[in-house]
This record gives sequence, C-alpha cells and structure tokens, in this order.
Amino acid sequence: MVDLPANPFKTALQKGRLQRGIWFTLRDSLAAEMLAGCGYDWMLIDTEHSPMAAPDVLSMLQAVAPYPVSPIVRPGSLDVAEIKKLLDLGAQSILVPMVNDADMACEAVAAVRYPPEGLRGVSGMSRANRFGKVPGYHPRASEAICLLVQVESVEALGNIEEIAAVEGVDGIFVGPADLAASLGHPGESSHPEVVDAVLDAVRRIAAAGVPPGILTMDPQVYDDAIAAGALFVSRDLDLIAMRKGLSPLPERD
Repeated sequence: MVDLPANPFKTALQKGRLQRGIWFTLRDSLAAEMLAGCGYDWMLIDTEHSPMAAPDVLSMLQAVAPYPVSPIVRPGSLDVAEIKKLLDLGAQSILVPMVNDADMACEAVAAVRYPPEGLRGVSGMSRANRFGKVPGYHPRASEAICLLVQVESVEALGNIEEIAAVEGVDGIFVGPADLAASLGHPGESSHPEVVDAVLDAVRRIAAAGVPPGILTMDPQVYDDAIAAGALFVSRDLDLIAMRKGLSPLPERD
C-alpha cells in the first residue's frame, strides 16, 4: 500500500508561496520532460488551445513525474466527463476555463469530488489511486486535488467575489487574452483598459482570500500582478519561447 500522493502546488498556495510556471502546448512528451527539469514550480498542460487529448495528457504526466514540477491540466471546458478522465489519469491540479459565475464554480467543484459531495465517477483501478494501492483514496482524494477556475469575461469580473466564496475553489486565474476580447480589444492584452481590469481582478481575488493567478507576456503586467497579490504566475509559453529562441534567417537577395 502507498500513501495518498501529495500535491505540493496546492500546499504552496495554501501557505501563500509564490509559484512560477510555464504554459505547455506541444504534443511531445520529450519536450515536456525537458521543460519539467528547467526549474519551474508548475507547468500547465493545455488541452483547450492545443492538439492534446487525454492520451497525450497521460504521456505528459508520465514524462514529468520524476521531476520537482507540479503539472496542472486545463480541460477544454467545464465538462464533468472530461475532468473525470483527467483526474483518473493522475492529474491533481485542474484549471477550468471560462467560469463566469458561482453556479459554474460549484459545478467545477462537483466535477472534482466524489459523491455525495460531487459528481466524479468512481473507479477502483486508476493511475490516480496508484491502481488501487492507496488505502481510503476515494474519501480522501479531494485533500490532494487543487481546483483552479478562470475568470476571463466581463460577466466573470462582476462575479469575482461570489466565485471566490465557493468552497472548494483553491485559486482563481485571470485570463488576459479572453478578457481583452470580452472588453472589446481582441488581441490586445496590453491595452490599458485590459491591464487595469486584470490588476483590479487580481486585487479583488486576493482580498477575497483566494490565491490569484495570471499568464502574461508583458513583463510590467507580470511584475504588477505579483505586487497586486498574484501567487501562481507565468510569463512564458512554450511556442513563444521557442520562436524567440530561434535565430532569424538572413534576408534573401
């Protein structure tokens, strides 16, 4: 028998420790393993805006398992069946996109908890419970599961305090890209109105007693978000880092 696997990312947020991470979208387990050893506290395995599906997520989780990095998995949407599958594959931290109100936050909580508190389907033999070797896994599973929800619309901004008040929400991530579109500035995450809304959201989430998070490529917004209270932060995405690292080809005659 083995102990319930710990979730150091959840513990760090509970203790108020800043966690720096990277966004991962490449459908390649070797790349995932390489990034896992680069010193980040967490890496987000993204299925919403990448070609990855559940079998790919399994490969990524297995690739990063030996390294001191906490994988977070983002499903494509608030889908109970999809989230159930990701949890059974061993994902302990889930980032649910497009959560606009407290009702959706409650549904996300239910998706990661077993009955009677939730809707997660029960499997006795899964990677999550070390194939049946974790005694008492099912009643204790939520201890090691970290649920993060995304606020990334004008509607969600108006409901931050209600979302933060939902028991079982462990962190709230502010999504600048979708928020920019919702505010009428698609593709302009650094627009002053968007930046003001993002930083205000971070402050309100922190004031509500919930750890805020953000992904931004703008170094000033990154620093300002941390100053405003953001605890899980990223300023890099694998594809952008790859593009920046490539030497430009010389101009042709």
